[in-house]
Amino acid sequence: MKKVIIIGAGPAGITAGYELLKNSKDCDVTILEGSDSIGGISRTVKYKGNRMDIGGHRFFSKDERVTNWWQEMMPMQGAPAYDYKKLDRTVPLKEGGPDPEKEDRVMLTRNRVSRIYYKKKFFDYPVKMNANTIKNMGFGTTMSAGFSYLGSCVHKLPEDSLENFYINRFGKKLYSMFFEGYTEKLWGRHPREISADWGSQRVKGLSISAIMKDIFSKMNPGKKRDSKEVETSLIEEFAYPKYGPGELWEMAAADFESEGGHLIKNALVTGVHNKAGKIDSVTYRDASGKDVTVPADIFISSMPLKDLAAAMEDVPQNIADIAAGLPYRDFVTVGLLVKKLNLKNETKIRTLNNIVPDNWIYVQDVGVKLGRIQIFNNWSPYLVENPEEYVWIGLEYFCTEGDEYWNMSEKEWAKFGTKELLKMGVLSDYHDVLDYHREQVKKAYPAYFDTYAQIDELIAYLNGYSNLYCVGRNGQHRYNNMDHSMETAFQTVDNILSGKEDKTNIWNVNTEKEYHESKSGESAELKQEETAAKETAEKEAAAEENKDKA
Repeated sequence: MKKVIIIGAGPAGITAGYELLKNSKDCDVTILEGSDSIGGISRTVKYKGNRMDIGGHRFFSKDERVTNWWQEMMPMQGAPAYDYKKLDRTVPLKEGGPDPEKEDRVMLTRNRVSRIYYKKKFFDYPVKMNANTIKNMGFGTTMSAGFSYLGSCVHKLPEDSLENFYINRFGKKLYSMFFEGYTEKLWGRHPREISADWGSQRVKGLSISAIMKDIFSKMNPGKKRDSKEVETSLIEEFAYPKYGPGELWEMAAADFESEGGHLIKNALVTGVHNKAGKIDSVTYRDASGKDVTVPADIFISSMPLKDLAAAMEDVPQNIADIAAGLPYRDFVTVGLLVKKLNLKNETKIRTLNNIVPDNWIYVQDVGVKLGRIQIFNNWSPYLVENPEEYVWIGLEYFCTEGDEYWNMSEKEWAKFGTKELLKMGVLSDYHDVLDYHREQVKKAYPAYFDTYAQIDELIAYLNGYSNLYCVGRNGQHRYNNMDHSMETAFQTVDNILSGKEDKTNIWNVNTEKEYHESKSGESAELKQEETAAKETAEKEAAAEENKDKA
């Protein structure tokens, strides 16, 4: 029987462990988790009857293998959730599916609403040149942005930085408004210092036809825009566990153990023992502080590449330097329980207490450090102990471990966050805050600068160890979503069970040059948009021609 050690109990590690046991009777699998919780950055924190989703995770993927895995682990709802039932809102239901009012192991279907809050106005996220944007920016700024965009289509900059990547796709005006300051908040670096690779995975583009159609429809006041067109642009659906992502991963971990797997928490890996092109064993420090060394035949690692290389023996100096120089951005989220938000719901989406319907609100204003606001009520009413009376929000801040923000106390964070919300107009009074809780997350975001440019050398070195597989966000130093992390685990298990030695397929996950929010993919979405706009223009031209003939 092959002994397998998996480092990390996040989505990639748990998926790999579960799939190995489910598909093979020849594996003895142990997962070593350095903390006392399950799910990594996809965990859910419980606090006084309320729950915080760390980072915010939508269960939506273009990969049917991932989607089917989620639904097998947690079936879709067969009855409305509390808030939808209360508001008489319709939602797709699975015949025979569990009732979330009666059962916990259930996946909800939720509306996706994410917007940008900029200068006390809401813009679509990702930013779109539609009627709402035009109205908020004003005619002069809109024209400037439109022609700036057209200029970027004619004169392309070399995509040797994230700054040029953004300018090429959005124009300099929109870049300066919505991307430059926010990106620097997120990464602590100006976009000109960051590789374009990050943007290519994360940003939707704009089509010329859509921009020009919106700009010139604004110039033609006789043509009214259908309000439903604006409203539907805000909404997409996604699946979400009743009690947050952590619930699913905790259940998956329990299923892994019921299949015969071993899960050891508070097992921080400190040594990876390698020689002759293979890994022999790993050493971890247990909860009592004792060092334990365990041998195995196969090793799957989701620990940060920086830490993995540092834990290995006799690593060549140039490779060690690349790994040591890989940058990360750390993360603090501050949960605030508030009486109400000073934000008016001007959408047609009904919510409890008529709060704004957003899951995330992106804060582009550079006058505050705050990066995003999560409204947990809108992810799931079951994350909030009393969703009809209170609003439970998460303030997301990006910082660096050890800096002045990272070292702030929980009370200092609550005061700081509240002050910023008052400045932005999101809250109207200090006394609206009833309670608070802070969570810190190390190495939440692998960054694309410094020695990242030489990461292929590090990958080649690690691939030289035939029984070592790197998976997940930090395991590959790639801004993976949860489904991408799971896919690296699927590919790894496929390779192990089939005897495939080439690991290219594992490293190729999420390397496409556009970020997909839908199964069709952004390129298909833009093509459809271009085609629809072209067909509309042709129909309008034909109508005008017929009118002239008449």
